[in-house]
Amino acid sequence: MIDELHVESVALIRDATLVPAAGLTVLTGETGAGKTALLSACKLLVGERADAGAVREGDDHLLVEGRVYLGPDDVDGHIVRRRVEAAGRGRVEIDGRMASVSELAEKVGSTVDLCGQHEHQRLLSTATHAQMLDAWAGEGVTVALAAYREALAAARDARAEYERVDELSRSGAERLEQAAFELRRIDEVDPQEGELEELEEALPRAEHAEALLRASEGAREAIAGDAGAMDTLSSAISTLRDAARFDNALSVLADPLESSLIDIDDLASRLRDYRDSVDLDPEELVRMQERMGALQGLMRSYGPSMTDVFAKRDAAREIVEAAGDSGERVRLARRAMEEAEAVLAKAADALDAARSEAAPRFAAAVTGQMGRLEMGGAELEVRCERMPRAQWTPAGPSKIELMYRPGAGLTPRPLRKIASGGEVSRVMLACKVVLGQADGVDTLVFDEVDAGVGGSTARSLAAVLADLAKTHQVIVVTHLAQVAVMGECHYLVSKGTGVDGKPETSLRQIDGDERVAEIARMLSGDASEISLEHARELLTEARG
Repeated sequence: MIDELHVESVALIRDATLVPAAGLTVLTGETGAGKTALLSACKLLVGERADAGAVREGDDHLLVEGRVYLGPDDVDGHIVRRRVEAAGRGRVEIDGRMASVSELAEKVGSTVDLCGQHEHQRLLSTATHAQMLDAWAGEGVTVALAAYREALAAARDARAEYERVDELSRSGAERLEQAAFELRRIDEVDPQEGELEELEEALPRAEHAEALLRASEGAREAIAGDAGAMDTLSSAISTLRDAARFDNALSVLADPLESSLIDIDDLASRLRDYRDSVDLDPEELVRMQERMGALQGLMRSYGPSMTDVFAKRDAAREIVEAAGDSGERVRLARRAMEEAEAVLAKAADALDAARSEAAPRFAAAVTGQMGRLEMGGAELEVRCERMPRAQWTPAGPSKIELMYRPGAGLTPRPLRKIASGGEVSRVMLACKVVLGQADGVDTLVFDEVDAGVGGSTARSLAAVLADLAKTHQVIVVTHLAQVAVMGECHYLVSKGTGVDGKPETSLRQIDGDERVAEIARMLSGDASEISLEHARELLTEARG
């Protein structure tokens, strides 16, 4: 939900702030007043492509800021800033942190739907029709879709395994000979997991055993040998203890020396144990060096690491075994693939059945809302058409498409091919009302949804927008007084001359007599007493 929108230097707007209601917010004004600039600001807020040409003439950059709440569990909200320089460079910040435009579109754009007359790609794209049906149908289709996707992934894995095994079984003589050679050479060395690491640790000790013996024994002798450190320290302690008869302070000094003597004695024992652990075995040293050389030879040929050597051995063994098992592995892989395909076909049938059951009910619900919008008997249908197996996708095994029937007795045709812009606007509105909260979008911004609408249809359109505002935040740019009076919040967009003498679009929230006057203007183009009275009646009806 958009909590607040602040705009600077966008088109004719120098500085404007919009604080939309949680329900229905309406924006009205004379044609050319600059309402489109506010919609451009909304587009920038949700991560659409920036156009440096939108920067107000004479300014070096535009700025759009907004506080948005992303879902019902977002209690703190997020601050979004989008700056676009006249030179074309841009900058995005989310909560004071630099971000990319794609991150902005993913995080904020997914919660806001811009529903302009020329921005119906989502409704006209058949790729989204299944999503709409599934969202409306709920758990029954959701469970079936999850099972289908799991089966589709398993079938793809099984097919990939079959193709891999089949390719191995048909390896040429030259490839088989090479694999047999590689397997034979690696198996002759027979490397073991972890063996290289153990050798890398043990070999330096074996190669320098004499030096290690001399060092450990020399250190031990210096500590514990005749006239070594322990003897010297023991003599010092004895001297201090004798003299302590005359001054107890020397006894205090002897205590830490005695503690150190204990530590040194322990260290001497550890040095002796280390010395005893060093093994002077020339034959073992040669064996270890030869073993290290053999492993390094494998890594030079099939490395660079032992992991690569093990992988090469496994691959070579697989080729050799596949060539020698008379096609058994291929048969097993084919059977596994066929079983996975059978499971997938069953899951696909279940998904199609769930969607086919929900489709006419969804179409009827949308058609009912279209009737409220007085669309002349037009109907919506949902076509489910099973595609060839090769065309199945995670979206499903069938093509789901919204079909539009302009009137009774006419053949339904794809919505994208037959409906006019105004019709698409109203079909989209009907779909939004039917979907309710299931569409996953918090905010709907409508532009020109009332194009070509008048009379009783205008009242119906207003009522549908008001219903939609019960489940969404709705911001609508409108020329219809019947829609404007339904707004919880009403902003007037007007154009005048700024302090710099340039044309400037201003935005302000109106209420009371000012709102009555604006509704009157929308009704008749003037502020006569009759128009004002009519405006008051409409506002009273809307509040009642």
